[in-house]
Amino acid sequence: MNLDSKVPSGNIKEKWDKHRFEMKLINPANKRKYKIIVVGTGLAGASATASFGELGYQVETFTYNDSARRAHSIAAQGGINAAKNYPNDADSIWRLFYDTVKGGDFRSREANVYRLAQVSNNIIDQCVGQGVPFAREYGGLLDNRSFGGAQVSRTFYARGQTGQQLLLGAYSALMRQVGAKTVTLHTRKEMMDIVIINGQCRGIITRDLITGKIESHTADAVCLATGGYGNVFFLSTNAQACNVTATYRAYKKGAVFANPCYTQIHPTCIPVSGDHQSKLTLMSESLRNDGRIWVPKNKDDKRPPNQIPEEERDYYLERKYPSFGNLSPRDISSRAAKEVCDDGRGVSSTGYGVYLDFADAINRLGKNVIEERYGNLFEMYERIIGEDPYKTPMMIYPASHYTMGGLWVDYNLMSTIPGLHVLGEANFSDHGANRLGASALMQGLADGYFVIPYTIGHYLASNKFEKVSADHVEFRKAESDTNDKINKMISINGKKTPTQFHRELGKVMWEFVGMGRNEAGLKKALEKIPPIREEFWQNLTVTGEPGDFNIVLEKALRVADFLEFAEVLVWDALERDESCGAHFREEHQYPDGEAMRDDGKFCHVAAWEYQGVGNKPTRHIEPLEFHDVHLAVRSYK
Repeated sequence: MNLDSKVPSGNIKEKWDKHRFEMKLINPANKRKYKIIVVGTGLAGASATASFGELGYQVETFTYNDSARRAHSIAAQGGINAAKNYPNDADSIWRLFYDTVKGGDFRSREANVYRLAQVSNNIIDQCVGQGVPFAREYGGLLDNRSFGGAQVSRTFYARGQTGQQLLLGAYSALMRQVGAKTVTLHTRKEMMDIVIINGQCRGIITRDLITGKIESHTADAVCLATGGYGNVFFLSTNAQACNVTATYRAYKKGAVFANPCYTQIHPTCIPVSGDHQSKLTLMSESLRNDGRIWVPKNKDDKRPPNQIPEEERDYYLERKYPSFGNLSPRDISSRAAKEVCDDGRGVSSTGYGVYLDFADAINRLGKNVIEERYGNLFEMYERIIGEDPYKTPMMIYPASHYTMGGLWVDYNLMSTIPGLHVLGEANFSDHGANRLGASALMQGLADGYFVIPYTIGHYLASNKFEKVSADHVEFRKAESDTNDKINKMISINGKKTPTQFHRELGKVMWEFVGMGRNEAGLKKALEKIPPIREEFWQNLTVTGEPGDFNIVLEKALRVADFLEFAEVLVWDALERDESCGAHFREEHQYPDGEAMRDDGKFCHVAAWEYQGVGNKPTRHIEPLEFHDVHLAVRSYK
């Protein structure tokens, strides 16, 4: 398989403009002849849907939520990056580009990253125009704050609920098009499969989550904007419903899966408290602007934090990374927290936690300023933990969060299946081996508002489409396959719930494929996953009927995909015999514990092609070339 990135030639600053000019166009009056399906209504999906509707296409968009505004993009709290340089602190498009490539440990595609930085400023203008209530400084201009992996302030924010406010902006644009009847919105419908006819993706199969009905939907092109697969670890910052199903079903139909081992562990989550938990709570990375991270210098020091004097505290990020300190990138900060906890200096009841302390900031700025910046986050923490973070330091610990891997896409955001485009976290393209904070919202809106509206038009104008209906044999076959899978699950009548299997898989993934990985552990994971999957199909219990509102069946269908996908992730981690970004192989580190890349062997994207359940997939590569940001040892010291 040839992975043609379709990156245009020429100077990197001119590639996107050159490409937009060279792409084929569709006459405005002809756009209404084409139909596009969008799966997912988060930032990427909602913005793409709104843009397509505004352009005049026929659009159908699908979400398994009861409202498009419930997409998980609301959970991105801290902010969105853009290179406007309002604080006048030497930021630029080039610096945002450089920080993103370096932050991703030189494992992203240069051209895609530069385009992301290039359109970032347009995103802010678009969102301000929609009425997104970004924070403003005293003169009325938009305010900025810092985030991990940067030495400038480029993150626009709305207190601690930026994702929610941005999603409401995109949602309003989407619903405007619903009102204009250019968009049909389907809620409580989950994608079960894609349908390929004559080599092109021509639609999807869905299950109505209220009635259980399996339905076919045809289109000339399909966009997946279905988020990441962080819930493969069971405990994560993602909502419980977040899953890999849409992208994994596309993978089984021929879309290659790129870099699945790049799974980000977020450094600022509320620590695990016990086996009763079904998810973890993210405390925004924005808190690291004013909070100082520390642990006791002495092992097993169990005194309350306010009783530990300054000289007996280890502000380990400030000590190890003086240039970036508490705003060191997520992967580095997460591993540093694990290191001090493994050394016996962790806090919380389990010993897996570190302090995030605001005492200095409150003394310097006053409680009112901190409350204005982070009030809702402090309130959320107090409700969960029962301690006032204005008086006592927060406790945090790393947890599974964002996934940089996803379906492989070219420069036009199209997968290896013609007509199947992939946006936002569901694709692999922009973040390399580690995503910088506040870049998820940026990528989702960049893809939806400013990339896919151009590139999908080129695809539609470049192809001829035979008219297909839901009665086509391929749609009927896909419906039948979906029904057969559901009926098989219902008929097992075992004794273990989908959640029990999911928790069992998650423990294997966290222990052997978490923050630290090694060859022996990865091979152990490959031994442990198949028996869990085999028992799933022999001992699963699904209560209720397939034709009803059945949340147990929903969960079972998603867990079945995690049980297969997990092996792909582990194979990728095992084959990538280097450390880079969030993928830390313990065999490959410098004497000071930093990640050691192997650019000679692994300066490429690894993309996996499906070869059947339980079989090792075929590994393809896309070489990565760095002409504008030269390969270098990644240092934040």
